[in-house]
Parts: sequence; C-alpha cells; structure tokens
Amino acid sequence: MNAALSGVASGPVDPGPCAREYAFLGPEGTFTEAALRRVPGVDDAACTPMSSVPAALAAVREERVDAAVVPIENSVEGGVTATLDDVSFGAELRILREILVPIQFVLVAPPGVSLSDVHAVATHSHAWAQIRGWVEQNLPGVSYVPASSTAASAMDMLDGTGGVSTEGLGYDAGVCSPVVVQRHPELNVLAEDIGDNEHAVTRFVLVARPDAPMPEPTGADKTSLVIPLWEDRPGALLEILEQFATRGVNLTRIESRPTGTHLGDYFFSVDIDGHIREDRVSEALMGVRRICPRTRFLGSYPRADGRAVHVAKHYSDAAFIQARSWVNNLKGH
Repeated sequence: MNAALSGVASGPVDPGPCAREYAFLGPEGTFTEAALRRVPGVDDAACTPMSSVPAALAAVREERVDAAVVPIENSVEGGVTATLDDVSFGAELRILREILVPIQFVLVAPPGVSLSDVHAVATHSHAWAQIRGWVEQNLPGVSYVPASSTAASAMDMLDGTGGVSTEGLGYDAGVCSPVVVQRHPELNVLAEDIGDNEHAVTRFVLVARPDAPMPEPTGADKTSLVIPLWEDRPGALLEILEQFATRGVNLTRIESRPTGTHLGDYFFSVDIDGHIREDRVSEALMGVRRICPRTRFLGSYPRADGRAVHVAKHYSDAAFIQARSWVNNLKGH
C-alpha cells in the first residue's frame, strides 16, 4: 500500500481499549478508513462505512457501534465543519485519540475517458481545496461537483459511466486516494499526485460515548473543548484566553464557528496542550467554565505526533500542589 495512505502518522498511536464495532466516513477506500486501520485491534472488529460524518457519530450515540473515526482538521483547509458542529451541539461524545494521515490524490475516470474529455470533477470539498491549483493549470474551466467523500466520487463511476452526485449533478472524473484504484483497477487513472501541497495532512479523531475510559496522561497530550462566547462585548475573548495564559496552558488551535441561532453568535472550538488530570489544565478549565457555563469538554488524549509538552517549573503539578497547600494552611484547613 502507498505509504501516504497506509495511515502512517508522524508518531505512534497509543494503545487503548479496543472497540468491537466501528463506524467511519465511507465508502471503503476513504482516507478516514486509512486512519481507522491504525487503531489498535481494529482488524478484529466490525467496521461499517457511513455516508456522512453525522451518520457515523449518530451510530455511536445510538449505541449501534462502539466508536467512530471521522476527520476533524486538515492542514490546508482547516477544521472540518461537519465534525466540529456535530460534536459541539449533539449529545456529548468523547475523543479518545487522534490520527494523522498524509494525503495524496489521483484523478480517475471511467475507461475510455481522457483528460481532454473532462468537463466536471467530483470530490469532497476538503480534497477540492487541496487540488484547485492543479485543476486550474491542467483543467481550466472544469466544474466542481461536491461529493460526500473522495472515495464516493470514484465508486459512483464503477459501472463504466460518469458519476452522478447526490444533488443529481453529473461528472466525468473524480478525485480520490490511490487506495481506491488499488482496490478497483478498472478505474482509469488520468493523473497522479495532483495535490497542491505535498505535505498536506488530515487529522482524524476516534470518538466514543462519554462513559468510555479516558486515556491516561502521557506527557504528550491534547485536550479539546467547545467554548460558547457567552457575551459579545470588548474583551470577551481575551477573558477566555487569560484563563489559559495565566496557568501556562498553550492553545494549539482556536477556531470560531457560528452557532446557527443568529448572526454574530459564535462558539470557539479549542485544542490545548496537556491533559485534564494535570493541575494547570484542570484549573484553566475551571476558570473557563466559571465564565462560560456551557463549556463542553470533548476529551484529553495523546498527541499523534508524540511531541512532549514542555511545562515550566512554576506551572507543574508540584507547584500547584504546594501553592494550594500553602493557601489551605493560611485558611486553617
């Protein structure tokens, strides 16, 4: 299998409790399946492809599967809105681990179709964002047709004709991973390695129900949160950020998303360095929760790249314990 699609991440994926059944954004051959195949014990589990991210997460909530793997962030296009919105507003779920998958794309079509015959190309929106430059240079004027996944855009052409999207739009070629071609050699490869950024990576997360055992701290951890902006006023975001800064907690990602209720109402999707079982992180979360009572905890889990989090001495657990003990003594406890 092509190394870029075997699910090789930039660091080890932690072992953990193995689920019996998984859902993933399908069909087979998606980059999401490549990420799923890196989860320990998955080869002995049932894996069910789903038509969309919400469908995969609904299967977890409804206890039809134990966990699901879905994309959450891309190094080129940013956050995957379908995932961010679903985990932010649906019934609570927990992220147990993350997986990083390097991305490569191929352009495929039914047999007999040449590059000059292509007038419309289908693929997932995040894939399209990563190949726009190549398309403008090599296929000027072609139309883009949205597909539910990269694999779906190719699989719909397996009958030897052009594909038709869920919106009823026809297309001549699809953009997918090389794995789809390996599994379906009847597809006609028009171009290989068409991504605009050779270092593109997509981040996937393994999601389970809130009662799933939380991964233990490793020293190289990440915590994900949803923080609603409780009041639209000067300094509101700064007050949130100060809860992390004053406790030495680094934000690795912060992304605003509309709540959908009315214009100007936003929430923040946040990743921070550290685990909730570290004092500096738990203290920061308490501070955020005090001022944003609807803050949602999505999970603490090992970083996929295994990069250790540097913590200054005065932000260590020992420093928090000593300071807390000193205050308690002063209070006569």
